[in-house]
Formats: sequence, structure tokens, C-alpha cells
Amino acid sequence: MSAYYLGIDVGSASVRAGVFDEGGRCLAQAACEIAQYRPRSGFVEQSSDNIWSQCVAAVRAAVSEAGIDGKSVRAIGFDATCSLVALNDQGAPVSVSPGSESTDSDDDHNIVMWMDHRAIEEADEIAATGHPALDYIGGQVSPELELPKLLWLNRHRPDQFERAALFLDLADFMVARAIGDLDGAHEPERSVCTQVCKWLYLAHEGRWPEDLLERLGLDELMSRPAMQGAIRAPGSRAGTLSPEAAEAMGLSEETVVATGLIDAHAGALGMLGEDPEGSLAVIAGTSACHIAFSHEPCFVPGVWGPYWGAVLPDGWINEGGQSAVGALIDHVIADSGAGEALMKEAERADISHFELLNRRLAALEEDSRDELTRHLHLLDYHHGNRSPLADASLKGMISGLDLGRDIDGLAVRYLATLQAVSLGTRHIVETLNAHGHAIKRLRLCGGALKNVRWLKELSDATGLVIELPEERETVLLGSAMLAATACGDHAGLREAAAAMSATAQTISPDATRAGFFDAKYRVYRRMHEDQLRYRELMDAPAD
Repeated sequence: MSAYYLGIDVGSASVRAGVFDEGGRCLAQAACEIAQYRPRSGFVEQSSDNIWSQCVAAVRAAVSEAGIDGKSVRAIGFDATCSLVALNDQGAPVSVSPGSESTDSDDDHNIVMWMDHRAIEEADEIAATGHPALDYIGGQVSPELELPKLLWLNRHRPDQFERAALFLDLADFMVARAIGDLDGAHEPERSVCTQVCKWLYLAHEGRWPEDLLERLGLDELMSRPAMQGAIRAPGSRAGTLSPEAAEAMGLSEETVVATGLIDAHAGALGMLGEDPEGSLAVIAGTSACHIAFSHEPCFVPGVWGPYWGAVLPDGWINEGGQSAVGALIDHVIADSGAGEALMKEAERADISHFELLNRRLAALEEDSRDELTRHLHLLDYHHGNRSPLADASLKGMISGLDLGRDIDGLAVRYLATLQAVSLGTRHIVETLNAHGHAIKRLRLCGGALKNVRWLKELSDATGLVIELPEERETVLLGSAMLAATACGDHAGLREAAAAMSATAQTISPDATRAGFFDAKYRVYRRMHEDQLRYRELMDAPAD
């Protein structure tokens, strides 16, 4: 009987399940939307119960679409956003919502999402300690990490902090829920990936920075299940489906469940290729994550890592990122006076609004002898800068606006946005290479794959070849590779990646645009400097 593997990806807005065969081919996939709650500006929460129920629905739909017997699924791999899940000692949700009274009425809202920025002050406080452990997260602390979120909960919701017996990264929660390790009788296992990348666990030394936790008043977590349990390499065998999970999903109780990954890291695994140390894996969707592999640790200011064993058990990674990529492109379109007209025209033409914008750009370029955005510049820090500046307080900027409100004007602003997010990747690559990496190509997955103009701007702006994977759903594929390794069908993740992935297409940069993008990049960097100067001017005492 053929072997099949399930890759399950818990993203920001949906849970996706994909059925893969032994060669890494996706036979079918299904997606179910998940809810987000925004109780205040900068606060973004979710529900673990909602996510689990939607996961079950997605699995059933994918298996049905694939036309296979659920009992033939040998193993499951999970990946998820790096969001913080709060549970009580019986595995039930505990609220993380802001409030002044102790209440369990909002316990359903028990996840602080990765994009939640409530803990900016706590992140700054942790960074100010200068603790040596911070060397392994680029010397800076993002509010997207878990320790700032935990510190915020301890200070602003001490009632809920005390009620929570267990805090888990979302990927680890999904694994524990699948195998039935949330009943209070077990200490759920965790992934090296989640703990080293988001919790400051020092995997290369096999220890926690306990003195830092004590300094922050979080040392009590060490004596609670909140930070206990074995920490295992991604792709390890975590267990098999519990009877309840197997029945709900329509699978076998013998189905193996793998130790999981953060979603971006699953994408990196899914497009690993034969030379991971010479490539940068770019997972570009709502946000973007950039993962660089190395044999030796590289300490890169403003870039997370180096992390030992976070994807492959025998190497290091550094992780850069952009907080708003696809989300920024969508925002620029929605914020335009021509946005509604664009959508209507695209609907009439029966094409996506991105394709319509790309066609408009092609027509405008035929009539122009110069680059359309030579004097239109955008700085893509609308949701702060994750790396390499590691400053969540930064804001977006634009220079060169006119009074135009038509679709052509929107198309040019859209192009400037594509170029800005591409120059953000260039900034990350430049910083990585200045501190020990030797990146020669980009391997890309995510929403950017659907937009040929975005791919062109990214290649030209960085001056790097882009390799596109044969299987476009590389995040799901990465989770399927976890599954195939955990059940013993491959000796390790490198072997699984070699057997289950391939490159389908390459995109080479246009050398004639190099001078334009060199100048554009200088403007991009200057805009950040100017923003800091504006702050100085506004904060200066009046004469």
C-alpha cells in the first residue's frame, strides 16, 4: 500500500492540510479559516479551540479530496505561527485578553498572536539587560518573541498568568493536542525550533538562561509545566494520534505525529535543496521570513540567531524578517482612492487585481523611456522593522506623491511598494553577508510565487538568482517531510528534503537595472536616516 503523509500548516488566517505522496507531490489540500480578535490597537488574539476544530475539518476535507483511505496516512507533521498559547492544568484555554478583573468569560481568546505588539515596552526592557543570551537573537528583542509576551501577562494580567499552568508555542500545542498530552498527566514535549527561536532556549548548550528569567521575575516558570518537558529536534517522533484525535480526523490511532516547526521554518525545509548554506530561503506572504543556513554560528546584529538545530539537527540558522510584505501591498491598494475601481475592473476582466495592475504597468512602461518609480520612493516600515534594524517603532514613508486618483497612479504606487519590500530583502542579505554568510541565491515560497512582477522586482533589486520550487506549497511540504522522517521512512530531514523536493524554475536579475536599484537602495536607506532625524527635530527643545 502506498504511503501518504499529512502536512498541516496553521497560518495567521487559516489552517491548511495537504496530503503528500512519497515523492513529495501534493495530491490534495484544504483550508479552513480561523478567527482573529483585536480587543485593542496592537493586540491580536486567537482561540486554540477554534484552531483545532478547523484543523480537524481541513484534514477531513483534504483526505477526502485526495481520494485515499485515512488509515493509509502514515504520519502527520505540524507547523504554525510563533504564537503563544495559554492553558490551565487540564489543558483548557486561559484568557490572554487585557482587562482589569479576573474572569474566565473570555478564556476562548487564549492565544497571543505573533503579530501582537502589546509587549513593545517589555521587549525593550529585556534588550536593555544586555544579557549574553541576546547574542543568539541578534542582540535585539522583538515583541513577537514569547518572553516579552509572558512578561506583559505577568504584569498586566497576573490573575490569568497564575491560572495558566502551561504556555506553549502554537506548533507545540498542535502536537500535544494531537497525541493527547494536555490532560495534566504529562509534560508536553516541545520543538527545538520553537524554543530556541522564540523562547531564548540555548539549544547548543542544552539550557535555559535562568539568571535572565530570574532578573525578569519569570523564574517561577521553571518550576511549573509552563517551561518543562523534553525539547526534541524537529522531525522526531512525538507519539501517535490519540483515540479522540484519530476519530475526529478520520485517521488511524497508529498515525505517527512528528515534533513540529514554526511555519516559516517549515517553508525553508520544504525548499532546502542541495546547497542550503549558499541559499537564502524567503517565505513571503503576509509577512516575510528569511532563513540562512550555516555550518558555523554567524552573529548578525538585528537578525535573529544563530540558532542551533532549529531546522536541521546538524547546523545553525539565522532568521531575518519583514513584518509587513503581502499585508503592506494589500494596504497600499485598499488605501487608494482607486482601489474600488481597480477591483470592479478586475472583476469585469475576470482576472486578479494584481494581474490587472501588472498589465497596466507593462502598458505604462511601453510609453516611458525611464523607470516609472525613479522619483517615487516608499519605505516599508508600516509595521516596524523586524530586521536588520530590529525597531518596531519605525513607520512607513513615501516620497513623490501627486494628486492622481486613477488606476494608473495606483499601479505605480503598487510598483514602488513591490520595490520597497524587495529592497528590504536586499538590506537583510547585505547584512547577513557582512557577518559570515555567503548567500548566492534566493529560494522562494509563499504568496509572492503567484505574482510574476514581484519576483522580477525582487531578483533585480537584490541582484540574485531566484529559484522556484517544483512544489509551490513548500510550507505544507516541509511539514510532510517532518512526518516522513518521524515515521522512519527517511533517515533524517536532509534525506527527506533531497527525496521530496526539486527546483522547477530560475529567474535571473536584469543587469541593465542594476544602476537604478543601486540608487533606489541608497534612497531607501536614507529615508530611514531621515525618519530618525525628524524625530530628533520634533524632540528638540524650542528655541
